[in-house]
Amino acid sequence: MHLLRYITIASISMLLLPACNEPDAEAPAPQAKRFSPVVPGNLATAVPYPEHNPFTEEGVTLGRMLFYDPVLSANNELSCASCHQQDKAFSDGEALTSIGVSGKQLKRHAPALINLAWMKGLFWDGGAKDIESLAFGPLTHPDEMGQNLKELVLELQSQEKYRKQFRLAFGTDTITSARVAQALAQFQRTLISANSRYDKYVRGESGGHLAEQELQGMALFKQHCASCHATDFFTDNSYHNNGLDSTYSEDFEALAFGRGRISRQQQDIGKYKTPTLRNIQLTAPYMHDGRFATLEEVLDHYRTGVTWSVSLAPELQQNGNLGIPITQEEKKKIILFLNTLTDEDFVQNKALSNPY
Repeated sequence: MHLLRYITIASISMLLLPACNEPDAEAPAPQAKRFSPVVPGNLATAVPYPEHNPFTEEGVTLGRMLFYDPVLSANNELSCASCHQQDKAFSDGEALTSIGVSGKQLKRHAPALINLAWMKGLFWDGGAKDIESLAFGPLTHPDEMGQNLKELVLELQSQEKYRKQFRLAFGTDTITSARVAQALAQFQRTLISANSRYDKYVRGESGGHLAEQELQGMALFKQHCASCHATDFFTDNSYHNNGLDSTYSEDFEALAFGRGRISRQQQDIGKYKTPTLRNIQLTAPYMHDGRFATLEEVLDHYRTGVTWSVSLAPELQQNGNLGIPITQEEKKKIILFLNTLTDEDFVQNKALSNPY
């Protein structure tokens, strides 16, 4: 695949990624310790990973170091964590950030990094097939981290701490950008969130009480929203046109086409990946361009703001009407339920925080 412009900063861009010309990274070092991240029972039984990049303690440690290290950017001022802040569920609180090395405003909103290991297609348009491939776009894009991969390798190679950690993780202190991507992917697969008050309620655990209006909100959510925000991942891993716009500009390499710019299919124009709603209270603003500042605005869009176009999701076209038929009172109850999806353990977990 080739690099396209206007990718969102720090591992969350939504476009096609450049091919890495290096061979696949080597298997973990023989002495590296395999481990399995803990997964709450209502989410899944285990964390999936590709055979060529299994979890090791050393690989995850290395990925965490890299994720928080500004050496990954051309000016040594930006890390992945600059736009993926733990207290915001690994989002940045900005609609369209201009924090990149060029200072130019990007064209898409930085989504939260939550439960990526289970995602099928990454970025808003599914332009990356796996976590290993998603890093190269933001690393190298001139409006994002602006890094030259060869120079990055040389910088990392010059530091004893990285030569040592790559040796522990991969059995060699020869650093490559492919191994950088693998280590980042291992760490990002540990960004697992499923310990909210809702989760404790589902599992029948202490601390899982939901008030009556929150329960009513959950019932309304299941009735009106769960077809796309499905299962306890709160996403169906698919792409939908949710009626934000009626026309789609071809500017900026047809960025507004969403999934359509990747699939090249007319029926996909205007469709975007269904984001997880976990920690939604912490990850404002909302939508692929950050146009809605609050959950109230999001629900008002679905109530009265849906715009028709050819690819509009059929779920938003019922009985000749556009949108979701909920009252103001029902909207409030749905928001109360959504607030129960906040996972304080996730945003305070020291194993996911800055190691420096």
